[in-house]
Amino acid sequence: MPDLLLELRSEEIPARMQAKAAGDLKKLVTDALVDAGLTYEGAKEFFTPRRLTLNIKGLTARSADVREERKGPRVGAPEKALAGFLRGAGLSDIAEAKIQSDPKKGDFYVAVIEKPGRDAQAIIRDVMPGIIRNFPWPKSMRWGAASAEPGSLRWVRPLQSIVCTFGTEIEETEVIDFEIDGIVASNITRGHRFHAPEPFTVKRFDDYAAGLEKACVILDAERRKHIIRDDAANLAFANGLDVVEDEGLLDEVAGLVEYPQVLLGEFEQDFLQIPDEITRLTIKTNQKCFVTRKHGDDKLTNKFILVANIAATDGGREICHGNGKVVRARLSDALHFWHVDQRDLPDMDGLTASAEKFGLDLKKPLDQRMAKLDALNVTFHAKLGSQGERVARIRALAAKLAPIVGADAAAVDRAVVLAKADLRTEAVGEFPELQGLMGRKYAVLQGESDDVAAAVEEHYKPLGPSDVVPRSKVSLTVALADKLDTLTGFWSIDEKPTGSGDPYALRRAALGVIRIILERGVRLPLKSVIANTLQAPFVPPEGWGGGFIGDTMFEYFVALSGGGYGVGEPDRKAVVSTDIEALANDLLSFFHDRFKVYLRDMGARYDLIDAVLSPDADDLETVARRVEALTKFLDSEDGQNLLAGEKRAGQLLAAEEKKKTRVAEKVDPTLFETDAEKALYEAIVSASAKAREASVKEDYFSAMEALSALRAPVDTFFEEVLVNADDEAVRANRLALLAMIREATGTVADFSKLSG
Repeated sequence: MPDLLLELRSEEIPARMQAKAAGDLKKLVTDALVDAGLTYEGAKEFFTPRRLTLNIKGLTARSADVREERKGPRVGAPEKALAGFLRGAGLSDIAEAKIQSDPKKGDFYVAVIEKPGRDAQAIIRDVMPGIIRNFPWPKSMRWGAASAEPGSLRWVRPLQSIVCTFGTEIEETEVIDFEIDGIVASNITRGHRFHAPEPFTVKRFDDYAAGLEKACVILDAERRKHIIRDDAANLAFANGLDVVEDEGLLDEVAGLVEYPQVLLGEFEQDFLQIPDEITRLTIKTNQKCFVTRKHGDDKLTNKFILVANIAATDGGREICHGNGKVVRARLSDALHFWHVDQRDLPDMDGLTASAEKFGLDLKKPLDQRMAKLDALNVTFHAKLGSQGERVARIRALAAKLAPIVGADAAAVDRAVVLAKADLRTEAVGEFPELQGLMGRKYAVLQGESDDVAAAVEEHYKPLGPSDVVPRSKVSLTVALADKLDTLTGFWSIDEKPTGSGDPYALRRAALGVIRIILERGVRLPLKSVIANTLQAPFVPPEGWGGGFIGDTMFEYFVALSGGGYGVGEPDRKAVVSTDIEALANDLLSFFHDRFKVYLRDMGARYDLIDAVLSPDADDLETVARRVEALTKFLDSEDGQNLLAGEKRAGQLLAAEEKKKTRVAEKVDPTLFETDAEKALYEAIVSASAKAREASVKEDYFSAMEALSALRAPVDTFFEEVLVNADDEAVRANRLALLAMIREATGTVADFSKLSG
């Protein structure tokens, strides 16, 4: 069967777009061919900075003939119905249709539509221009004289040539010669821009890839990555160094070169006084180079690995020199930022009020930056106030969380007021991804405690499912306060995540709170914390002209959003209280959704989570422990016994409740008629007491073990007792006995939600 080779060669494609573009090309072409009736054995996409390539193996040479019978209206139907049928079937006269009979519906018209198959070459020639013209680039451009014409070709960079060949391995291939804006598909391509710019002819993929290899182009991106990784490691090792690995940078660099040549650059030792994180980001961001360390040392060296796209005749000396000049210039800027951030600000006079508000020491550089952040009234969000106001909110919330977490209150307060200060530093202004980390370094330099400095960095954590959770109690407290303030604030202004977007990373914030609670064992009553945060007294900032009427944080958020409560004082407070309750419930429900996702990712069964997680459950650490205990218990014989017994009792009780059969409010032992009733009652009372006692001690596994003793008396009860007795009082009493079983097991889980 024939193969198809397609290459789209252009000017340099941005590295970040290459992999997706190659995947899009594969999908668009294969989908179009399949829709046209062709099949194929396999397809593989490739990409370099200057080309997208697709190799389709085993493509059918021709689409199959198609015969379709299309049912039409009844014989004698109105003219309009017949005309519509003829148009849809492509017939010119009703005489061209057949008449078929149906015993029930009578005679009706049937059109027989026959479509002969088409050669694959014709199909490819038809579909390719549309795919290329409408290619889904994130950004595209027009170029040349043709760009002035409406409908001219748009591409990510100027498209230079198209290769499109079709044929079997043993026959001569055929060029499928479609044309787009003067570019005619051919079997001619070019290699490396400098080392092998001459055109050469290709037939099929094997000789195409081999020809590119000779022309100094490594087609496979993964192979380019391996070459860069291995050559960099070998070159570094030969100089007594280790490369600091960076998979993202490796992907990017592999998308910048077709013929990777690894070299070693150098900068002055004086720049090593800059923190390693700044050095690494400077060299990575501006020059796409890798930094190095000495063997067994964490400190960076003044050597860096660069990847060129040409094999220079001088061994790369000029390339290294040129890259070194740029790196030195960038590091000079970084060194300047580093020194400036440790100096006093030039305009200290206007910072006194802010310093007093937050208890800042204006002799310290980081304190000055926090005072500046507040004095400038830098906006956090238009509807949530300034960064200074946000720090004040986090500070108040952290003070309430500190005793819950068990953190030192003074350290927590100090960490909160410094946590956002580095947002006004030059280093973070240049590299926003260093926020927190630079704050920690500057905090250490000005003599802050280890706990405070760590909290300044770690209060952003965890930043995702794979990021670490803070360990110190001070860091945990500040991190919780920061995330809970974010969530309550955006919930108050009704800026919640949607199915298509989460611009403020609220899902990540909620997951961060959940991971802190579960991985660090924090017992946090979420709903009450949320409600208390929104009900906290609030005094609007001096000079605020928003017409604020109210005395709670929630009312302030509403006012900032352009809303308000135009009712009398008693009515307003009642409405506000109701709104806060509804908002707290809604946010708790959001936490539950993220909590379920987290537990499922950890391997928990969805039905076990649902059985334990009630709508008002806000101690997620306890819920997680109950899910863990339930999972372990149901794997045992006792667990299966308890589940079977509860299911049997619960299903019968639910059926009777659905019929609205009366169930006694409580069991009356004087109405027992059998020993089985009495034995079950006594077993429930005993097991419930033991389960409650174990639950109080948070020994949920023992609570379930105690309840598992109900299986035998439940079975005996159903074997010897007719629940639906003729006597209405006896029947209601026996149903109440079953309700006691449900109530007893409900102390640990809702067994009706368990499968099995």
